Amino acid sequence: MMEWIPLIMFAVVCLVLLSGYPVAFVLGGTALIFAFFGTLTNTFDSSFLANLPSRLYGIMTNDTLIAVPLFVFMGCMLERSKVADQLLDTMSKLFGSLRGGLGFSVIIVGMLLAASTGIVGATVVTMGLLSLPTMLKRGYDPQVATGLICASGTLGQIIPPSIILVLLGDVLSTAYQQAQLDMGIFSPDTVSVGDLFIGALIPGLMLVGMYALYIVLLTFIKPKAVPAIPESEREQNLPQLLMQVFKALIPPIALIIAVLGSILIGAATPTEAASVGAMGAIVLAITQRQFNLAMLKEVMLSTTRITSMVFIIFVGASLFSLVFRGFGGDETVRNILTDLPGGAFGAIFIVMLVMFLLGFILDFIEITFVVVPIVAPILLTMDINPIWLGIMIAINLQTSFLTPPFGFALFYLRGVAPDSISTTQIYKGVAPFILIQLIGLSILALWPKLATWLPNLVYGQ
Repeated sequence: MMEWIPLIMFAVVCLVLLSGYPVAFVLGGTALIFAFFGTLTNTFDSSFLANLPSRLYGIMTNDTLIAVPLFVFMGCMLERSKVADQLLDTMSKLFGSLRGGLGFSVIIVGMLLAASTGIVGATVVTMGLLSLPTMLKRGYDPQVATGLICASGTLGQIIPPSIILVLLGDVLSTAYQQAQLDMGIFSPDTVSVGDLFIGALIPGLMLVGMYALYIVLLTFIKPKAVPAIPESEREQNLPQLLMQVFKALIPPIALIIAVLGSILIGAATPTEAASVGAMGAIVLAITQRQFNLAMLKEVMLSTTRITSMVFIIFVGASLFSLVFRGFGGDETVRNILTDLPGGAFGAIFIVMLVMFLLGFILDFIEITFVVVPIVAPILLTMDINPIWLGIMIAINLQTSFLTPPFGFALFYLRGVAPDSISTTQIYKGVAPFILIQLIGLSILALWPKLATWLPNLVYGQ
């Protein structure tokens, strides 16, 4: 019976979260309640809780996590700098003459915003406000339009710089060192946020290509669902249009090169690149004539709120993790995974399946801070590449933004979509993209080099 207590504790957390109570307090409160009764019944050693101060101090002094508020600031600043407005308008004119052209525009803008902001909510809301009315006016199927906006908005989860990759990089670094120590390797290798950033580029672009391929298929299967802009409304002056495209692309591409380029050539760590991105976002806002003190105050308040939410969940998850381990939860999970048929493949499959199902009720931060620290050290002792594992988890967590009933991208779009769009239409619209995500996850599982080849090339391993 004792070995089931940690699993019961995890199930209780999932159930209480359905009540809508704040995540950090659910994690910490559930842990303390179980620890209290465990101490009374002599099934829990309260000395585990003595490690909490050192855990919290480690969070506070972690240089890697400094990148979180900097990337959040960069995303919030770009959201208000009108870069997305210009991109959507320009790309729509460029591709509007093609059947499915507006869909291609949304995918491209989603990719560029993902690579320059990494904030899913900002991308989905911005594209929902700007492109959804246009797509509906041009005769796009509401399900196609809403699904495409939600899916393209979530690219910020896998295309760097991504907040989830920063958090995953920190968690996996600890898990990888723990796994190597468990295997008797006392000079452990490390995995960094930069490794995940570089490893995510090809899988991220692969998903972009798969989204575009889906739109191409729709032009043949359901051409009326993705019509072209009428010829009378198209941009006629090609040189002027190309100049407009050039001007619209310069700001985000310059920022992408500054942030990702500095990491790729080894000139900056992800944290240093995040500071470059934050300053670059301010410069872009100034050049777009959108910057003022009131805007700066709003951005700083938004950054503080989002960062505080992430770190308070981190604190609650640390407490949960300590109590979970105190009840022997890591050994229970280890026994379950190692006893599965199929070895490492069977363990990876079950973990990915559980994470996918948890994505229906938990968000990516909760899964990253609660589930990954439990399963990652066990999986990494099975000779699994940590970069590949990190990208697999990231794509899986990206899918959680699309899965009802608690997919955040669905909520973001529902908040700005017109009343004529039903919630059911949004749910049906994202279904093909959930399938695309799962196909992408399967492709990466079959060909791990999609995630590991570029890091090996860059670092010369």
